[in-house]
Amino acid sequence: MTVFMVIQAGLLVGAGVFVTMLLMAWRKNRKQEAQTKILPIGLIGGFANFCDTLGVGSFAIKTAGYKQFKLVDDKLLPGTLNCQAVLATVIQSLIFLTAVDVDPITLVSMVVAACLGATVGARLVSSWDRQLIRIVMAGALLVVASLMLAGQLELFPLGGMALGLSGWKLAAAILGNFLFGALMTVGIGLYAPCMTLVYLLGMHPLAAFPIMMCSCAFLSFFSAGGFIRMNRINSRAALIVAITGPIGVVIAAYLVKSLDMHLLAWLVIGVVLYTSITMYRSWLKEKSVSSQQLAES
Repeated sequence: MTVFMVIQAGLLVGAGVFVTMLLMAWRKNRKQEAQTKILPIGLIGGFANFCDTLGVGSFAIKTAGYKQFKLVDDKLLPGTLNCQAVLATVIQSLIFLTAVDVDPITLVSMVVAACLGATVGARLVSSWDRQLIRIVMAGALLVVASLMLAGQLELFPLGGMALGLSGWKLAAAILGNFLFGALMTVGIGLYAPCMTLVYLLGMHPLAAFPIMMCSCAFLSFFSAGGFIRMNRINSRAALIVAITGPIGVVIAAYLVKSLDMHLLAWLVIGVVLYTSITMYRSWLKEKSVSSQQLAES
């Protein structure tokens, strides 16, 4: 049995356990959730997971859509978003594990690092100032996007064709993914930073996809399971996106796999730049709210 078969088996077992837990939650809560509007939630969720497969991330898109149309109660939103991510990230992982011949040592070590970061490192990172993290990450991603752009314009060499890492590069990748896993606890997504790290270390841009998707898939099993046990989800909303999300994933995955390396590098640049701007806007919005609260007091 290969490493990839073990990972695939782990994904399928985790998905099976999650689906069982979600269906039990739905049976328990279906009466009080009967008014949940599944059509708009399903459409938003499917589109968001289409974007997620491209590396853009789905949480921000879903949150904006659900809040705009008042589709999910705010107090149930974090748990619902985590549950909606599970099957989509599992499908993403299964698709890209077979599509990209990434080095198994690099893959497994980075996935384990992200999971450890989300559990062990979370205790440290959760006490950090979220606003400082946001502005630092926004600036760092902007610099990296500029470097990537320079590489694409052949101002200096950047990126590469490697599907695995060794030595200090592997150590840097493990440390980086540990940090990115920990940062997820304060709302900083893993996809764009992981894409950036892999690209800067000289790997093929496509190699980031199975690494970042497997990292988030295994993380989501634990986070979603916790929210279900606490009954802090809208199970009806989670169930519909468990259906429409994977559909969006399959469509986007076909698009990503059909791109050549040059176009894929441009996609990575766009994702990193988008994430930088989004993070800056989040920092600006919270700063504005804090200033207003301070003025009122």
